[in-house]
Amino acid sequence: MTTTTTHRRSETAEAAAGGLTLFAAVLLFIAGVLDLFRGIMAIAEDDVYVSTPNYVFKFDLTSWGWIQLALGVIAMAVSVGLFSRATWARVVGVGIAGLLVIANFLSIPYYPVWSLTLIALYAFVIWALCVVRREP
Repeated sequence: MTTTTTHRRSETAEAAAGGLTLFAAVLLFIAGVLDLFRGIMAIAEDDVYVSTPNYVFKFDLTSWGWIQLALGVIAMAVSVGLFSRATWARVVGVGIAGLLVIANFLSIPYYPVWSLTLIALYAFVIWALCVVRREP
C-alpha cells in the first residue's frame, strides 16, 4: 500500500519566499547600478583604481570597464524580471550573480574593500534565489 503525501506551503512560507525574492531583486538592482558606475569609472580611466604591477590577472582598465558595465546592465535587467517573480529571472539571476562574484574576485587587488563588499552582496543574492522553492 502506497501513500502519497502532498506538501502544502503555509501562507507564512509563501510570504517569506516572496520577501526573499523581492529582497534579492533589490540587492541585485543596487549592486548592478554600482557595477555600472564602476564600469564607467574604468572606461573613463579614472584615478580611483589602484595600479598593481605584480598581479597575476592583469587586465586593460578600459576593457575591464566594459565588462563591468555589461554585467551591471544585465544584472539590472534581470532584477526587473525578479520583481515580476519570473522563473527565468531566478535562474539567470543566479548565473549573473555568480559571474559577478568571479569578476569582483578578479578585481580585488584594484579595489579590495569594494570588491569584497560586492562579493558578499552577490553571495546573498545567490542564496536568496536558490532557497526559494519553484512556484507550483
